[in-house]
Amino acid sequence: MGEKKKRNIPLLPLRGLLVFPTMVLHLDVGREKSVQALEQAMVDDSEILLTSQVDLSIDEPTEEDVYHIGTLAKIKQMLKLPNGTIRVLVEGLARAKVLRFLDRDDYFEVEMEVINGEDQEPEPEVQALMRNVLDQFEQYVNLSKKVTVETMQTVQDIEEPYRLADVIASHLPLKVSEKQKLLETIPVHERLMNILEILNNEKEVLGLEQKIGQRVKKSMEKTQKEYYLREQMKAIQKELGDKDGKGGEVEELRKKIEEADMPENVEEKALKELDRYEKMPSAAAESSVLRNYIEWLITVPWKKETADRLDINNAQKILDEDHYGLDKVKERVLEYLAVQELTESLKGPILCLAGPPGVGKTSLARSVARALERKFVRISLGGIRDEAEIRGHRRTYVGAMPGRIIQGMKKAGSVNPVFLLDEIDKMASGFRGDPSAAMLEVLDPEQNNSFSDHYLEEPYDLSKVMFVTTANNVGMIPEPLLDRMEIISIAGYTEVEKMGIAKGHLLPKQIEEHGLSKGKIQVKEDALLKLIRYYTREAGVRNLEREIANVCRKAAKLIVSGDKKRVIVTENTVEDMLGRPRFRYGLAEKENQIGAATGLAYTTGGGDTLSIEVSLAKGKGELTLTGKLGDVMKESAQAAFSYIRSRADELEIDTDFHEKYDIHIHVPEGATPKDGPSAGITMATALISALTGRKVKKEVGMTGEITLRGRVLPIGGLKEKSMSAHRAGLTTVIIPKDNEKDLEEIPESVRKSLTFIPVSHLDEVLKHALEEKHESE
Repeated sequence: MGEKKKRNIPLLPLRGLLVFPTMVLHLDVGREKSVQALEQAMVDDSEILLTSQVDLSIDEPTEEDVYHIGTLAKIKQMLKLPNGTIRVLVEGLARAKVLRFLDRDDYFEVEMEVINGEDQEPEPEVQALMRNVLDQFEQYVNLSKKVTVETMQTVQDIEEPYRLADVIASHLPLKVSEKQKLLETIPVHERLMNILEILNNEKEVLGLEQKIGQRVKKSMEKTQKEYYLREQMKAIQKELGDKDGKGGEVEELRKKIEEADMPENVEEKALKELDRYEKMPSAAAESSVLRNYIEWLITVPWKKETADRLDINNAQKILDEDHYGLDKVKERVLEYLAVQELTESLKGPILCLAGPPGVGKTSLARSVARALERKFVRISLGGIRDEAEIRGHRRTYVGAMPGRIIQGMKKAGSVNPVFLLDEIDKMASGFRGDPSAAMLEVLDPEQNNSFSDHYLEEPYDLSKVMFVTTANNVGMIPEPLLDRMEIISIAGYTEVEKMGIAKGHLLPKQIEEHGLSKGKIQVKEDALLKLIRYYTREAGVRNLEREIANVCRKAAKLIVSGDKKRVIVTENTVEDMLGRPRFRYGLAEKENQIGAATGLAYTTGGGDTLSIEVSLAKGKGELTLTGKLGDVMKESAQAAFSYIRSRADELEIDTDFHEKYDIHIHVPEGATPKDGPSAGITMATALISALTGRKVKKEVGMTGEITLRGRVLPIGGLKEKSMSAHRAGLTTVIIPKDNEKDLEEIPESVRKSLTFIPVSHLDEVLKHALEEKHESE
């Protein structure tokens, strides 16, 4: 080390490296300025100042880019390497401070001053610190495998505190900036304190690393152990004859679970149950229960969706192909499609097709699915009286399985099918709960996005399903359930519509089903009309289809027996094939009669005509009602009777008729139960006819409720009643004034053939329904 404290010396900036005094190490020097500095140092006295760069990325550092405290070092050896760099062996001598930078183009030269104050005898406090540092360093060496035991022994032999501090600092894994702080800390006790703190921190970090390492090792050991045990289990199962063993089955199920695209919570549940299944012996009773549950979770669709064909014109074409008439329902389906196309997201509507049997409710739902290109699934709710049929059984029960809804979704295989709930009005409640109450969650658009099935135990989304329900009698559906559905009434078909359905659908279908062809059988229009008028009486076309099938069977027999090669069915040959007509077309009375009026009734089979007969016999004023009438109908008769008594004078009836005569009101077809208020004006008209002797016009049908003041109140089912009047051959229908708005719903062909007379009082009814009394009478 030179005698002068201040002197000029070449500077070698180091990248990512710091040399402490007493350290001996190799440096590889490649930068041109650094090589020049080395060469200059060798020319002088082989001493050079080593300082670290603040920023490693700078190739040509300036005064600001290097630390101003560094280490004065002696160059021990220089060796030129083949790649052009120089390998130097240097030994750190002492700390030194850069006083100023001198201008040199080819290398860095600085004026520096050696920092002294490290040669004095160590104080007792410093000695205690040295011992503490040595102790901590020994613990660090034991934890860290990076420092050799030989190094530890070398360090223990050092007596000078400044040298001990620098040697230990050089062996610690510190950043250059942290090492620089130690280099710049001149008082030795401060330096030892800093090193002690660093050693404590490093020990903690190493302790944590060790713990983490042990934990990872344990985890790996556990995984390896499980793998080993699984392999053993497979081998044992193989020896026992269990071909692929349970392991293969479990892996297959695990793969299926991953492919099923379940919601996260459901997948978690499925994998948890699969682990339970895997650990359970095959002979255990619960094993098959678990297996079934996992299979259900896999096979029920969770996200798989079919793309809707949002083409209104195509949908219209398909609906028209499959069904004749039914414009209102078709319109509703097309509206749904239109909104779906505009919004691209709409909760599935819940439509209820209400109407008599045989009008095509079920087949219409199938057509809707075809038009939308959705999957179609149907379940029948008729006679269901167990809530578990809808919601499923809990898995604790033997033979538990999901409810009909989830079964239907599995069958559909997509989350957006057209789901037909047939005969929703025929669900019954029993001691096992009320299934109609369970249906509330299924059919409520606000709730069905998280339908709860007892078996699945996980919420299931039904919001994309288009539910279509069917019912014969809306009155039988509980009010809360009815509130969640959009009722579309299908009243029945007119004669013209039946003819269209028979020609376009029923006849071709039956000809094909009976192995015939158009060349072998021809059914004329007049023959079809005869079948409609004289062999069937219904709102739908189911019986008409049966009669057409009957005709086809007879024709097939004639052809097979060789009697005929081609059968032509006409109006005249129908009777030969099917026997005498079963019904009389046009049930209107043949002549005007006293005490007999024609009412119109609404039935589950559509509309019907109702003949009401009144007879008088001498007696004490008893009123007898027969024909299996309900309470409401009996009360209507009482109201009509009371009205007539209060208006006897004006109606030109003997005021004490109720004391002289027993009155008997009878409604034919006595075995059929009848109820409702709409026969009120009919019974009043028949009674007045009997009491006044005025005849009721045979071509007039009527419907309306009566009050004690003679007012006529509105009724329901006008469309069905009008169609029954048309079918029966009536020409005039008296309806309540308030029902005028319902005339729009009546098919045009029926409206044209009937004269509707709206009335608000019984006096108007009598004016139109009764013949004028002849003067001779």
